[in-house]
Amino acid sequence: MKRGKKTEEAAADEENDAGSASAKKGKKAKEPEAPILYEDPPDKMTSKDGRNANMKITSWNVDGLRAWVKKKGLDWVREEDPDVLCLQETKCSEKSLPADITSMPEYPYKYWAASDDKEGYSGVAMLCKTEPLKVTYGIGKEEHDKEGRTITAEFPSFYLVTSYVPNAGKGLVRLDYRKTWDEDFRAYLSELDMQKPLVLCGDLNVAHKEIDLKNPKGNKKNAGFTPEEREGFDQLLEAGFVDSFRELYPEQANAYSFWTYMMNSRSKNVGWRLDYFVLSSSLLPGLCDSKIRNKAMGSDHCPITLHIAV
Repeated sequence: MKRGKKTEEAAADEENDAGSASAKKGKKAKEPEAPILYEDPPDKMTSKDGRNANMKITSWNVDGLRAWVKKKGLDWVREEDPDVLCLQETKCSEKSLPADITSMPEYPYKYWAASDDKEGYSGVAMLCKTEPLKVTYGIGKEEHDKEGRTITAEFPSFYLVTSYVPNAGKGLVRLDYRKTWDEDFRAYLSELDMQKPLVLCGDLNVAHKEIDLKNPKGNKKNAGFTPEEREGFDQLLEAGFVDSFRELYPEQANAYSFWTYMMNSRSKNVGWRLDYFVLSSSLLPGLCDSKIRNKAMGSDHCPITLHIAV
């Protein structure tokens, strides 16, 4: 998520908090309520059809790769030890990549996409332990692909797509562009899905339902929770894809992957779930677990991890 919209979000979130605080003033002063935190449960390593997970994928919006490396993000990655690591919002051209990550022996196959026009903007990466059959960049449309937002890797039994979906922006200045993106991206994924099933991961820049953010009422006109963006995600699911976290945890509230840096939002757990693993429905029998690693620091997003039998 881009910083431009954070003031708006935080103001809306704070307004809601302030509103509830003033309502309480009439009564006897109370201690502020303790934040409701999400506890990531133990990992499930077996699918519904009894298979053991044999693929572990982690996705993380790092909000600037160079800063994230300095904040010891790679230490967490080594501990988590996924088979594939997908990163979004790297904000880094290939020539400026830190040696700490380009020389990682754990991931001999590394792929980078950056914005053509703007240094320090957008950007995604995919680091793999085993070599994919094929890797492609973008979704085949120049207006989207110049921003370095998508990498697709083909593996023997599935495609893996990582994407940093465009933010609708402060004041929704890019909402029309975002609607075009949603339509084109859905068409791209549907075409892939006809060839073999896929896993999509990344910062999809939408909180799908009210349960997916702390303060839905104050954010209905803000980027990430407009009716148009939510409808775009509805249409993606209707096209034959599944939100893996909600599939496993349909009623789980307070599970977020993004918190603005302002007003201690993370310690209060005033957040949004913007990061997803979306699966082709045919991969569902092999779904083992979809994790939100909310204790991992280093960005305004936390990493998410998928365990799947493929």
